[in-house]
Amino acid sequence: MTETRDIELTILMPCLNEAETLETCVRKAKGFLDRTGISGEVVVADNGSTDGSQAIATGLGARVVPASRRGYGAALLAGIDQAHGTYTIMGDADDSYDFTRLEPFVERLRTGSDLVMGNRFAGGIEPGAMPPLHKYLGNPVLSFIGQLFFRPGIGDFHCGLRGFNTERIRALSLKTTGMEFASEMVVRSSLARYRIDEVPTTLKKDGRSRPPHLRSWHDGWRHLRFLLLFAPRWLFVYPGLFAFLLGALTVGILSFGGVRIGQIGFDVTTMVYASALCILGFQALLFFWLTKLYATQEGFLPTSERYRRIMSRWTTERGLLAGTVLFLLGVVLGVVQVSQWAALGFGQQDAVDVIRVAIPSSLGIILGFQTIMMSFFSGVLTVPRQDMEPEAVIES
Repeated sequence: MTETRDIELTILMPCLNEAETLETCVRKAKGFLDRTGISGEVVVADNGSTDGSQAIATGLGARVVPASRRGYGAALLAGIDQAHGTYTIMGDADDSYDFTRLEPFVERLRTGSDLVMGNRFAGGIEPGAMPPLHKYLGNPVLSFIGQLFFRPGIGDFHCGLRGFNTERIRALSLKTTGMEFASEMVVRSSLARYRIDEVPTTLKKDGRSRPPHLRSWHDGWRHLRFLLLFAPRWLFVYPGLFAFLLGALTVGILSFGGVRIGQIGFDVTTMVYASALCILGFQALLFFWLTKLYATQEGFLPTSERYRRIMSRWTTERGLLAGTVLFLLGVVLGVVQVSQWAALGFGQQDAVDVIRVAIPSSLGIILGFQTIMMSFFSGVLTVPRQDMEPEAVIES
C-alpha cells in the first residue's frame, strides 16, 4: 500500500447524488493514475448523498470523505483538508470533465504553479455541454470582471477542473461553502500573488438524467457579489470618489453664482442634487474604509505595504479632528447666514441667495458628522484583541 507521504496527486471529486456518473469518473481518474504511473489517490468528498454514491466510490477503491455541511464549497473544503497528495486536481463527478487527460495540469504543478486553471473555451465545449446563457453571457462577463478586478491572467474564471498545490491552497484558509468557492480560490490566490497558470481543457455534456445543482441567475449573482465584495475599490472607491468630487466641485462652483452652458442654466436646484451626490460619494468612501478595516482584521483581504503605511499614520483622534473641522465650518457658515438675516431684522430674504449659502453649510455639517461617527466606529474595529495577529493590531 502506498504510504501517505509518497502520494503526489489527489484527484478530488465533490459529490451529491452522482450515482449515475460517479463510477465512470472514478474509473477514468484511476486509469489516468495507472497509465501515467503517478502515485496518487482518488477522493470523493460526499455532501450527504442518498443514492448510494458512497458505496460506489468505496467499491472502486476511492476514499470517501464526508462533508457534513451542505454546499459545493463545503464539500471541496472537506476534501482538500483530507487530501494526502502534494498536488490536488478537482473536478465535478458528472462526467463533463475528462479525467483521463490531466497531464498538462500535473506538468504545470511540477514546475511550480500554485494554481492551474482549465480553460474550456480554449480546449473545446461540446454542443449542449454549456447552456447558451452561461457560454455567451455568464462565464464571459464574470471572467472579464474577475480579470479586470484581480488580474489573475486567465480566460475562464469558473472552470470546475483545476489543479493546485495542496498546502498553498490550505494556507489561504478559504471560507465560502457555496458555488462562489470557485471564485474565492482564484481571487484569494491572485491577492496572495500566487503563480496562476491556465491550460486548455474540454467540456462535454454531463451524463446525468437529473437537472444540475447549478442555478444560473442565483449562483451567477453570488459569484458577482463575491467578486465585488473582494474588490472594495471597484465597489466603493471608484464610484464614490467620482460622485464625491463631481458633487463637491459643482456645489463649489455654483456657490458663487449660477452658470449657463449654451441654453442650459445651472443654479441652486442643481446645487441641491449635487450636494446629495457629494454625500452619497462620501458615504461610499467611508464604507470602503470600514470594509477594508474589517476585512483585513478578519483575514478576508490581505494587507499591502501601502495600506500598512496609511494605517500607521491613521488614528481615531485624527479622524475626529478632521470631522470636527468640517462640522464647525458648516456651523460657521450657518451662523454667518443667520447674522446676515438678523441684520435685515429677520425679514424676507432672497430665496436663491439663502439656498446658495445653506447648501454648503449643511453639506459641511453632514460630512463632518459622518466623519466623526466613522472615526469612532473605526476605533471600535481597531481595538487590539487577543486573537489578532501582531501585524493586524493598529494603534488608535
